[in-house]
Amino acid sequence: MATIGACGEWIVSTCDSKLISIHTKQEREPFVFDCNAAEKKPKDTESDNKSDEGGADETGTDVILAVALSPTGRLAALIDDSKRLVLFRCDSPWQCISTRWVVRRCTSLVFSQAEDQLLVADKSGDVYSFSVEEPHRAGELKLGHLSMLLALTLSPDDRYVISADRDEKIRVSHLKSPHNIQAFCLAHREFVSSLLIPAAHREWLLSGSGDGTVILWQYESGREIQRWDMRKLREDPNSTKEGEEEEKRSAVSRITSSPDGLHVVVQSERAATLQMLSLEKGTEDRLTPSHQLTLPHCPLDITFDPRGRLWVLLDSADTPFQVYTHTQDGWQCDAENAEVSRVTEALKPYWKAFQPLAVAESRFEHLYKVNFDNMESYMEKKRLRLEQQKSHWGKKRTTGGGNETPGKKRTTGGGNHTPGKKRSKENKVK
Repeated sequence: MATIGACGEWIVSTCDSKLISIHTKQEREPFVFDCNAAEKKPKDTESDNKSDEGGADETGTDVILAVALSPTGRLAALIDDSKRLVLFRCDSPWQCISTRWVVRRCTSLVFSQAEDQLLVADKSGDVYSFSVEEPHRAGELKLGHLSMLLALTLSPDDRYVISADRDEKIRVSHLKSPHNIQAFCLAHREFVSSLLIPAAHREWLLSGSGDGTVILWQYESGREIQRWDMRKLREDPNSTKEGEEEEKRSAVSRITSSPDGLHVVVQSERAATLQMLSLEKGTEDRLTPSHQLTLPHCPLDITFDPRGRLWVLLDSADTPFQVYTHTQDGWQCDAENAEVSRVTEALKPYWKAFQPLAVAESRFEHLYKVNFDNMESYMEKKRLRLEQQKSHWGKKRTTGGGNETPGKKRTTGGGNHTPGKKRSKENKVK
C-alpha cells in the first residue's frame, strides 16, 4: 500500500515497509524508517497469545498498513503488519518517540485535534486510544463494531468519533462516552472505505464506498444531504459502447479536501481520473462536480499541502509525482515544479520498493458482498437423484421384479392373502 501525505514542509511517502520523509524546500537528507529493521515485539507482550482471527499468532510482514499525520504537522504515526505502532516527532531531524504494540492488525488511525491521543481502528472492529503525552502507555479500548473497521475520523472539536465498517454502517459516537451513540449514517450498499470532514463545513461528513458513491451527510443528525455516483460522472456521454472499465467494481479509495475547504478531490480504484467537487456558496451551501483531472497513470494516493497544491502519487517509475494548482482556468499541472524534482530525486534510491505495485489488483476486492444462488445446483442434484432412482428400479424389473411399484413391498403367496393371518386347513389340503 503506497501513500503520500504533507506534513508542514515535508512530503511523507510510504510503500512496503519504508516510510520516507523529504523536505521540499531545502536540500536535506531524507528521513527513512524501515520497519524491517525496527524494534521487535517482546515475548511478554499481552498480544503474544492473541491473533486476528482467534487462532495462533502469526508473524507479520512489516508492511506499513496505515499512516496518520497530526493537524499541526508536528507528529506522525504508522502501523504495520507486525502490529507495531510507531510515533514520530516531525522536527528537523525527525525522531522516533516510541514503539508500541496493538492487539490486532489495524486499518486506520487518526490524531485528535488536541494531539493528545491517537485513535487506532483494527480488523476485529475495535477502536483503541493511545496517549501521545505518555508515549509508552498501553492502549485503552474505546468502542467496538461487529464487523471490520475500515475508516476512522474525529470531529474538529474532538466531540465525536466517527467510525465506518464493512457492513455499510457509519456510526457517530461521543468520544468521552463512546457507548453513547449520537447517530448512524445509513445509505451505502457496500462497505464504507473513506471518511472526510471538509475544512469549510465542520458539520458535514463525506463518505466513500465500495458501491462507487460519495455521500454528503449532516453527521450529527445522520441526515443525507447530497449523493454522487463516481462511475456515472466518469462515463462519456457520447459513447454508446460499454467498456470493461464500467463493468469492474471501482471503490472510492480516498477523499481529500483543500485547506480552505473550497475543493474536494475524490480518488477511485482503477480510474486514471480524479473527480473535483467545488463548494458553491449561497443560501444553502452545496458541493457540485466541477472538473475531472485526467492522469497519465492510475493514482496510488493524493493529498493537499498547506499551500493548497494537490500532490498525486502515480503508479509509474518515470513520473511518480505530479502537482496541480488551481487557477482561473481550472486545475493545471505544474510540470516544472522544482519541489517535485527534489522529491523524485530523493526517492530514487528507494524506488525498488515501489516497483511491485499493481493497481489492477484491488485492495478492497475481498470486502465485497458475495451472493450465493444455489437454486441451480439444487435443481441439478435433484434431477440426478431422480434419474438414479429410475435407473435403480428399472434394473430390479429386469431381474424378475415384475411390475413393481417403487416404494411398495411384494406380497408372498396367492389370492387375496391378508398379511398377518394364517391360511385355513382347506387351503393347505388343496
